Amino acid sequence: MTEDSKHMRTIRTFVKRAGRMTPGQEKALEEQWSVLGVNIKDGSLNYAELFGRQAPIVLEIGFGMGDSFLAMAEAAPEKNFIGIEVHEPGVGRLLNNVTKAGLKNVRVFREDALEVLEHCIPDESLDSVQLFFPDPWPKKKHHKRRMVQPEFAQKLRAKLKIGGNFHMATDWEPYAEHMMEVMTEAEGYCNQAGPGGYSPQPQSRPDTKFQRRGEKLGHGVWDLVFERCE
Repeated sequence: MTEDSKHMRTIRTFVKRAGRMTPGQEKALEEQWSVLGVNIKDGSLNYAELFGRQAPIVLEIGFGMGDSFLAMAEAAPEKNFIGIEVHEPGVGRLLNNVTKAGLKNVRVFREDALEVLEHCIPDESLDSVQLFFPDPWPKKKHHKRRMVQPEFAQKLRAKLKIGGNFHMATDWEPYAEHMMEVMTEAEGYCNQAGPGGYSPQPQSRPDTKFQRRGEKLGHGVWDLVFERCE
């Protein structure tokens, strides 16, 4: 175990929020987890076995209540989507909606994303990683809890295919600047928008609840797309 991996696991990048589950969410967790859920104890994933086919793999970290994640999976049936979320009402809602929609290209972890990356995601296997509107940890003393850090960028780089991309979005300008600084300095990445450039919101990324809420408060939205280029 490296010092970096120990450090990444001891500093939590999320707070597990309490939330009341609806009967539908509870039922989905009980009935659909065995079909759609994946556990860390399952170990390194074999995507062909997990999905029953070979297809590009999209990993989203922190899908919240899952509405935009579901929309992306519906819009791109040719891709396989793996979502990670620790908020159980969100997991239950997504499982319920995936089942209603009849989607076969979605699987879900309800674990710490850093643990999932370390134990379950094979190296050079991901086509895309998505991190949309993560907790910005605005207080300076909490900046170390931000997900996007130099160690995380390299952990992710090892999991991306050459040419795969890391797509981030935030409505918190200081965090956007932090992401840009970290990723610009990260070895092996190229900014798809050019040096120092933010990307326009692609059509493939639907608006999220957090985005709409931020826009109502007058916040801007910043997308960053960095490609693994070596």
